[in-house]
Amino acid sequence: MHADSPPLPGRRELKRRQTRLALITAALRLTEERGADRVTTDEISAAAEVSPRTFFNYFATKEDALVGDPLEDCGAPVLPADRPLLDALLTALAPAFEQIQHDRELWLLRMRVIAANPQLLPLLIAAAASAEHRLATAIATHSGLDPDHPRPAVVAAVANAAVRVALIRWAESGDARPLIEHVREAFAILHDLRESR
Repeated sequence: MHADSPPLPGRRELKRRQTRLALITAALRLTEERGADRVTTDEISAAAEVSPRTFFNYFATKEDALVGDPLEDCGAPVLPADRPLLDALLTALAPAFEQIQHDRELWLLRMRVIAANPQLLPLLIAAAASAEHRLATAIATHSGLDPDHPRPAVVAAVANAAVRVALIRWAESGDARPLIEHVREAFAILHDLRESR
């Protein structure tokens, strides 16, 4: 293992991640079959082979299991200080993109479920806003700016929009290009915009 690599998760943490993933998968599959209004937390728990009490150890509501923060295990991004901002963002977010790539079918299922159940959109927007705030904080630290300065929030919002476009293109393309390549392409466009007059 490389000296800079994060420690491997222990057995308990792996079990926690597996249970969380099983609950998310069950919630999404049942919702795709029946619609969000016709699925209960008891049914999700049964499909994931856990107790309803276990469900509520992970999620406050059924909707949290459907939308929530799917990249919870990636933690807050830490931008390398020795790289230009866009490169630092790409490096810091690469583990999240790798996780999405690894869980491609689950992400495609989540996108279908949200598209078919528009009542979930406010929760999705709230989750995205929370992630964007964490990213803005990391950008402020990287740039040496006060967290209240507008630049980190603007950069985080623009980067978030670029990632959203990349994610949609990756989901719809059906090609073999990994998500990270779509994100690099989107970030290159941001860089070009910065350089254009």
